[in-house]
Amino acid sequence: MQVFHVLNDMIDHKLAVVIRGNSTEQALKTADACYLGGIRVLEVTFTVNGADEVMKTLIEQYDDAIVGAGTVLDAETARIAIVAGARFIVSPTFDRETALLCNRYQIPYLPGCMTITEMVTALEYGAQVVKLFPGQSYAPSFISNVKGPLPHLNIMPTGGITLDNVSEWLQAGAVMTGVGGEITKGAKTGDYAAVTEEAERFVSAVGGRSS
Repeated sequence: MQVFHVLNDMIDHKLAVVIRGNSTEQALKTADACYLGGIRVLEVTFTVNGADEVMKTLIEQYDDAIVGAGTVLDAETARIAIVAGARFIVSPTFDRETALLCNRYQIPYLPGCMTITEMVTALEYGAQVVKLFPGQSYAPSFISNVKGPLPHLNIMPTGGITLDNVSEWLQAGAVMTGVGGEITKGAKTGDYAAVTEEAERFVSAVGGRSS
């Protein structure tokens, strides 16, 4: 039942933050700043050198954080993430072998999908939540329209989620949202206090659990 407990916790928080960085140090500082702002679901992308080590450090540092891996393109990378302790796996696309691997180890797999066909295929391979990506290519009404014929489909839009529209996405039926640069942009200039402030604003906007 591990997969359901993790997903339920993620959905309770309503917000996952994508952690990127030009170095492991920047990624860790960004994640720390997000945590201070109330974020508890941290998606460390494999565009970060040493992403697995970043995940290990965050898992050791924060008992109540749900740390997972993002930008996972194949099953080999997913396995590295799982060994590092990733609680969930996120991909920009759907990959059959990654889905099978995650099912094998009862790790939630959130694949990026753009079409109804892709979403249904992901469901058939065990995905409990699909990532609508890139979110900015759609309006929130897309989710409510899709849930007409597919009421059981759980969608997490990622990309283009802002303070101005995050509530609209949730009201349209998104089970949670994925946010990156809208929260973490301050890290590019070393302004981690700004990252924390944006994180606090988003946590307040979504009304999710912060601890």
